[in-house]
Amino acid sequence: MVRVRFAPSPTGYLHIGSARTALFNWLYAKHTGGKFFLRIEDTDKVRSKDEYLEEILASLKWLFMDWDGELEFQSKRLDLYKKYAEELLKKGLAYKEGEATIFKVVSGRPVSFEDIVHGKITVSTEEIKDQVLIKSDGMPTYNFACVVDDSAMQITHIIRGDDHISNTPKQILLYEALGFSIPQFAHIPLILSKDGGRLSKRHGATGIFEYKNMGFLPSALVNYLTLVGWSPGEDREIMPLAEIIKLFDVKDVNKTGAIFDIDKLTWMNGQYMAAMKAEELLGLIKNQASAAGKNLAVPDDMILKVIELYKVRMKTLPDFMSMTDHFFRDDYSVEEKGVEKYLTPPESRKILGEFVPRLEKLGDFKHAAIEEICRSMAVEMGLKVGAIIHPTRVAISGKTTGAGLFEMMEVLGRPKVIERMKKAVSR
Repeated sequence: MVRVRFAPSPTGYLHIGSARTALFNWLYAKHTGGKFFLRIEDTDKVRSKDEYLEEILASLKWLFMDWDGELEFQSKRLDLYKKYAEELLKKGLAYKEGEATIFKVVSGRPVSFEDIVHGKITVSTEEIKDQVLIKSDGMPTYNFACVVDDSAMQITHIIRGDDHISNTPKQILLYEALGFSIPQFAHIPLILSKDGGRLSKRHGATGIFEYKNMGFLPSALVNYLTLVGWSPGEDREIMPLAEIIKLFDVKDVNKTGAIFDIDKLTWMNGQYMAAMKAEELLGLIKNQASAAGKNLAVPDDMILKVIELYKVRMKTLPDFMSMTDHFFRDDYSVEEKGVEKYLTPPESRKILGEFVPRLEKLGDFKHAAIEEICRSMAVEMGLKVGAIIHPTRVAISGKTTGAGLFEMMEVLGRPKVIERMKKAVSR
């Protein structure tokens, strides 16, 4: 059975690259019917913090990743590392230097392994210096602790970033010295920025919860991260998680660096939002508004109608408030250029003045009836329909773009529409 692990250090929040590594491990376990474990590498007592651990676990859960068994903590396994360090000392394979224990690397031999992604990799021990196992403060080094833990946890496949390729030959020497079975290795490409460098703060958000706070959906982020370094073929992009699990295999991961494109993620997020039911988006949008200190002080059925109008236009959850504030408040944002172009000219206000009484007399204030009266007025006055639509849109919403005008007018309701149009006429 495949057994994989993700081993974060609680010295910072979960980075987008680390989340992708965890995701590839989790997907491979699900794809093969295996197990996915979490090991917390918390031997750096100064920098390790509970708040980081809580955020890492919450981020993984938000991205749908569950794990098997209990959390493993390196800080609780110090006796195990000392035991194996003593064993290597007794075998004459390690030596003491002060309080530190150091592994002797025999020079002049090749160390080879078959990487699932990159193929055969060979490194000479001439390039590897003696390895510290236990530091003078009693804490294990990364490479030593990894080998002991992965063996104890019976990990069969180690899937990690290819910045760890240089660590693997060092770890293989330790596996051999301790008589442990050597797992299979898969080193996946790092996530790169558009300029080809490593993804960092200067390229935008890097922490998973930053994307949550920016209004991205976990389903869209999981879908997108899966495609950063792997492809299901046939130009497939939007895929449910069950299909991704069915198709994903770590052997198909690309060898080269994967570019993170926030614009592509934003587009994909918009596709997910457009496909959702208004009822599914309601709670998410209300939570987002509340977090931003904005109150949607209207009944849910009103919000649902607005969501239905705008969900195909939104790319992230905050788009809802910026696009639709005119439905929920009278001090909504206004595009000044739109006002100047469509409401300042006297002829525009005259057209609005002609449209108002027709709307007041309209028996059924539904979008189809509103559109019919608008078009008949245009014919009657020898106008293009746009000459009525554009001033009306700016008058009732302050914006030059948005959902269909007539549908928007129906949802806003006759009293609010007439009030705002009359205000625009008399401005």
